[in-house]
Amino acid sequence: MRVILSYIARMEDMTELSEDGFQVRSLAVNYRAGARIDPHAHEWPQLVYAARGVMTVEVEDGAWIVPTHRAVWVPAETVHSIVMTGQVAMRTLYFDPTVSEGLPRACQTIEVSPLLRELILEAVRLAMLHRDRPSDARLIAVMLDQLATIQAAPMRLPMPTHPRLREIAARMRTVPLEQTSLADVAREANLSARTVERVFAGETSLTFVQWRQRMRMLHALKMLADEEPVTQVALAVGYQSPSAFIAAFKRELGATPTQYFRSEEKGQE
Repeated sequence: MRVILSYIARMEDMTELSEDGFQVRSLAVNYRAGARIDPHAHEWPQLVYAARGVMTVEVEDGAWIVPTHRAVWVPAETVHSIVMTGQVAMRTLYFDPTVSEGLPRACQTIEVSPLLRELILEAVRLAMLHRDRPSDARLIAVMLDQLATIQAAPMRLPMPTHPRLREIAARMRTVPLEQTSLADVAREANLSARTVERVFAGETSLTFVQWRQRMRMLHALKMLADEEPVTQVALAVGYQSPSAFIAAFKRELGATPTQYFRSEEKGQE
C-alpha cells in the first residue's frame, strides 16, 4: 500500500511539471515467443532492453541479436523492427534528443552492466523523468554517463547494399542452416565469385564466408537462448564437433556459450 500511495503521489506531483521538461520516457511490455514489432521509427532516440528473453533488432543495413545482458541504442528516426525469441520482457527508454546529443548516431549493441540494468529498471518504474525534479535529474545524469562510457558489443550482422546480393542475404537469414556456398550465391546473383567477395568485403567488412559464419553464430545464439543443447546447436550450424563450435563462439563473442549465458543469468539477479 505504501508503494502504491507513493506512486500516486508522484503522478499527482507530475501534473505540476511542464510538459517540455520530461527528458526520459519509458515503456514496459511483455511479448510471447515469436512476436514481431513491424518496422517503425520514433522521434526520440531509444534504448531497447530485454529484462528477459532475446530480441532481434533489425534496421536497413543490419541486425542485432540482443540477449538480456545487452541492449540496442536506436537513434531517432531510425526505422527498425523487433522479433522476439522466447518470452520477452522488453523495457525501453526514450531520451529527449536535447540530452542525448553526445550519444551514438547509429544503431549499436551495448553491454548492460549491473548498474545500468538497475538504472533502466528504476527509470521504467518511475515512468517519466523530469529535469526539474532533482532526483530525476540525477538519475538521468548517471544514465547518460553510463551510456557515454560503455563499449559496443560485437553482435551486428551487416547487410550488403548491392540489390541482388542483399536479396540473397535476406533470404539466407530466413533459412540460416541452409548450405549456401559462395558459388551458389555467385550463380544466383549472375556475378563472378570474385565480385561477390569484393562486394561483401566492401559493403559489410566481412568476406562472404565470414558473413555466413556470423549469421549462423547469431542464429546459434537464439537456439542457445531457447535452451537447446550445445552439441545439437553446434551440429545444426555446421560445426563438426561441440569443441570447434565453442572455440568459434568464443572468437566471435568473447566467451564460451556457458560463460556467455552465465553472464546473462547474473544480469537477471
